[in-house]
Amino acid sequence: MKRLQSLTLLLVLFLTGCKAPPPSAPAAAPVAQSSSALMVFAAASLTDAFTEIGESFEAAHPGVKITFNFAGSQSLQTQIQEGAPADVFASANMQEMDALIAGGFIAQDAPQILLSNKLVVILPANNPAALENLQDLAKPGLKLVLAAEEVPVGRYARQMLDQLNGQFGSDFKDKVIANVVSNEDNVRQVLAKVQLGEADAGIVYASDAVAATDLQIIEIPDELNVIAKYPIAPLSNSANAELAAQFVAYILSPEGQVILGKWGFGPIE
Repeated sequence: MKRLQSLTLLLVLFLTGCKAPPPSAPAAAPVAQSSSALMVFAAASLTDAFTEIGESFEAAHPGVKITFNFAGSQSLQTQIQEGAPADVFASANMQEMDALIAGGFIAQDAPQILLSNKLVVILPANNPAALENLQDLAKPGLKLVLAAEEVPVGRYARQMLDQLNGQFGSDFKDKVIANVVSNEDNVRQVLAKVQLGEADAGIVYASDAVAATDLQIIEIPDELNVIAKYPIAPLSNSANAELAAQFVAYILSPEGQVILGKWGFGPIE
């Protein structure tokens, strides 16, 4: 009898152990994480402002990652024409933008002006050449650095010198150009040469002078200066066309314009 009871107990325990557990609640589906990458090609003079704008845009758009390619506008144009992937292009003038429109890389009606800029003369902090005014740029033996003529800021600088001919004599520009010891690929290289003391003076954008606090500046009167207007546009073959349009809209928004103003850029004119 005891043996029978033991067998019965073992059977009960076996059946209880084999019983299927109660169904559990279905596991929650994983939440999809939105992740988008945006490649922005921008003129070198936009480095500081666009870096801050990019951080602000990413903070407002979780999952978005912006990568910047900063260089001379003419170099960026060439890279895009040779097939470099880009979603947005911001140039220091319309010449490079027009070339990309002609090549079908950017739609005819896509570019918008995002800011204005102007030129200043920069000097090392200790001003070794003792420059005091614009006329001093023609002093014999001065070491002047400009951006190359095919670079927007280099082209603007030479246009400004043409205008100074009417102020200081018809040969003023020739005398200044004779002092050029280096023609750089972008405005940041001009800035660096002056900061390192490798030149007595350079001509850059006002925004670059704002970004560098270790320089002296000679202002150029507005009536003799050249006002640069920067266009921006999404690329026609952008892999993230909607996000590219949102980034352009953000830069043109009041918030984006405040950041640009902080870095020395002028308003849209």
